[in-house]
Amino acid sequence: MKTIAALLSVLLWNSATGIRAQDRTDSNTPLHLVQPDYDTEYGIPRAGDITGVLDRIYHYLDATTPARLLDASGKELTDFSDILSADRLRLGEGDFRIISYEWGVTYAGMLLATEVTGDQKYAAYTFDRLKFLAGLRPHVIEFEKRHPGVRHPLTSVLHPRALDDAGSMCAAMIKAERAGLDAGLNPMIQTYINHIIHNQFRLEDGTLARNRPQPNTLWLDDLFMSVPALAQMGKYTGDHRYFDDAVKQVMQFAERMFVEEKGLFMHGWVMGMEEHPAYHWARANGWAVMTLVELLELLPADHPGHEDVLRLLQKHIRGLAGYQSPLGFWHQLLDRNDSYPETSATAIFTYSMARAINRGYVDAKVYGPVACLAWNAVASKVNEKGQVEGTCVGTGMGFDPAFYYYRPISVFAAHGYGPVILAGAEMIELLKHTHPRMNDSAVQFYDRPVDAEGPIFGVEE
Repeated sequence: MKTIAALLSVLLWNSATGIRAQDRTDSNTPLHLVQPDYDTEYGIPRAGDITGVLDRIYHYLDATTPARLLDASGKELTDFSDILSADRLRLGEGDFRIISYEWGVTYAGMLLATEVTGDQKYAAYTFDRLKFLAGLRPHVIEFEKRHPGVRHPLTSVLHPRALDDAGSMCAAMIKAERAGLDAGLNPMIQTYINHIIHNQFRLEDGTLARNRPQPNTLWLDDLFMSVPALAQMGKYTGDHRYFDDAVKQVMQFAERMFVEEKGLFMHGWVMGMEEHPAYHWARANGWAVMTLVELLELLPADHPGHEDVLRLLQKHIRGLAGYQSPLGFWHQLLDRNDSYPETSATAIFTYSMARAINRGYVDAKVYGPVACLAWNAVASKVNEKGQVEGTCVGTGMGFDPAFYYYRPISVFAAHGYGPVILAGAEMIELLKHTHPRMNDSAVQFYDRPVDAEGPIFGVEE
């Protein structure tokens, strides 16, 4: 009996015989084919449904993140030369800032959505806003000369002070140029990369670090705030020193922060602490696994660190998969099931696992079902307006569980949007090139196409 026919037979059999659900027994119903009552939709996502989610997010963000320059009175300045007579500048008010590390992820997500779907509106979203920033930049430089010390909307672009200012936006700009945008982004790219290479605080061994909340602190988040930009710069310039630094950061962070027995990273590490509180914050682990995926696809295969990075990625994905909840989400603290399910990290893990499958780093049969369940969970958190629900707001570093457990969630936490777009786009790509099918009510991935109505390899039906 074919699987779909068997499912129909359950429904027809019980309908014809009048058997109620509570009266089903082994002798009157093929119980193994009765469908569970899942809390999160279970099964193989459809590309059209994923595109529908991406479109809702796009329309919401396009309407609520205007690329406009305003003076102190709120008047829009369409001629940038007029800013020299203004005494204060601000960007058009919307739900989100268009210059931030979170929006660097969003810009990259929009580019990927166009690459996968062919719909140019997503890339246009990124192109339009980056062109706006590039066109504004020289005029703001002149504004600074006239108004020294006055903060303006491009302060973090012209004078980055932290990896948060530099890395994600830098990587997105290089991706945009590689995708065909010709808007004079190189001066901003060079400023960002100069901060990462020369100005950011480092430990004596060259590991990128911060002096908060304690002196000589490593933040796991900083892998993503630096390494993808370094990798993109290596590809952009052909200079392998960027790849060398990127690999060094990954391996020196991992040496201190990767917990082998769990396959997870701790959130923070502080030089001089003999014991380290190992809080496995979900989104920071997301930034780490996404970093590994994005580094590997640019790192030359003959680079001496390539295999080490690949093995670390495989161990991390294996560890993460073991902590996925039955709802498809991962928890705010990955190894603490009583902490809340968190959307942005779940989206990052979805993207990273799907992309790792698509690039051949891990096996679709093992991790394809994990990614499908995760995407179905993420999609359930995109409301009709296109807002992403269930995302933890910006989070520093803590050394006690309450700090992480009680972080607020908000639809205005910008961290959720780029990861969901990336996850959806990569899931569409996964469905294009792999062969999933429901088998005995479970999601399975196969090495070659399987006729939806035909027999499944190695299964007697």
